[in-house]
Amino acid sequence: MAQLSDDAFAFGSQLMPVDEARRTMAERVGAVRETEGVSLIGADGRVLAEALVAPIDLPNFDNSAVDGYAVRFASLAASGETILPISARVAAGHASAAAPADAAVRIFTGAPMPENFDTVFMQEDCRELDHGLVALPPGLEQGANRRPRGEDIGRGDTALAAGRRLGPREIALAAALGFDRLPVRRKLKIAVFSTGDEIVSPGEKLPPAGLYDSNRFALQVLLRRLCCEVTDLGVLRDKRDVVGAALVNAARDHDAIITSGGVSTGEEDHVRAAISDAGSLAFWRLAIKPGRPVAMGVIQGTPLVGLPGNPVAVFVTFAYVVRPLLAALSGEILEPAHALAVTADFNYRKKKGRREYVRVSLVEDQSAGTLARKYPVDGAGVLTSLTATNGLVELPEHITQVQRGDRVSFIDYRLLQ
Repeated sequence: MAQLSDDAFAFGSQLMPVDEARRTMAERVGAVRETEGVSLIGADGRVLAEALVAPIDLPNFDNSAVDGYAVRFASLAASGETILPISARVAAGHASAAAPADAAVRIFTGAPMPENFDTVFMQEDCRELDHGLVALPPGLEQGANRRPRGEDIGRGDTALAAGRRLGPREIALAAALGFDRLPVRRKLKIAVFSTGDEIVSPGEKLPPAGLYDSNRFALQVLLRRLCCEVTDLGVLRDKRDVVGAALVNAARDHDAIITSGGVSTGEEDHVRAAISDAGSLAFWRLAIKPGRPVAMGVIQGTPLVGLPGNPVAVFVTFAYVVRPLLAALSGEILEPAHALAVTADFNYRKKKGRREYVRVSLVEDQSAGTLARKYPVDGAGVLTSLTATNGLVELPEHITQVQRGDRVSFIDYRLLQ
């Protein structure tokens, strides 16, 4: 397991800015050391442990990008149509035959270019004539419709950097370069539990004052999508000693612990106190809404993030706190979720110094373009505010209000999972 010092996240302020929390994790959390080789299909979603260097040129030979006629550009007339004899035919997967300089070669997509031939006419632009001749139109540039050797990537170049999370695009490139196995970081082992006397697992009988647990299941799905091995520790009741013992036990054989609930200031909120009892509490308030009560600390060298109990806050803080932690633990180079500029279709006020995320739906307007329409209910416990919207409008710390018609930054939910 990854081992951190107790003061790895030490921060002198009571309210930590979001970017500071992300930076701290990136700088102070080391990646797990163990790696393994997996098949191309098995590499989906995993983090590349070593840079992938191209062993061949891609493509490995000059080839045609279209069906048509290959020629030497020097053989074309300076103006007007050029008529050349068709001297050979070459298809994909077959070696090209030698061809005289002042001739055309019938060629197909992916077929190797004849030696010293550098230009290809598309077949629909040409006219085949009698006696094995072809008429080629004027105006084509030298090198047109030809894929030169190494155009995609050259032998010895870095195809994929270490730390890249692999998906269909990366696996396609690796396969095109001839790799059948890839070196990846081992899967992270993450422990998850919810806290609260009122929390009941789905399928159980719901008492009058009970609530079904949604957070634990959302967290498990989010973690599994990142190829983590997840241990579901169930629901812990609101007892300080019980919570503390569970944290210590989980820390022994997991890379990180993620909890929900019990991190606020109430008398029955014991996660924050249990972290202090068993390890070191780094901070427990983040300058973010929804999700301000977020506890972060280290227990026996294992990082722990205590998320709020409200489901919307769990989703947001997972994206902006847990996700960067997992990236650091797995050695991933985490790309930011790129925002889309849209027009606000709402008025909103917020506090300065706090980053806020507003749930919105996108609506197309013929005159105004893409509008962001705010969900009518702000509560961080309203799950339908996630299922009935498309994403979040991010309001940075310096913003204090938004007026209808302002340009704002929209982030699709799919970029946060």
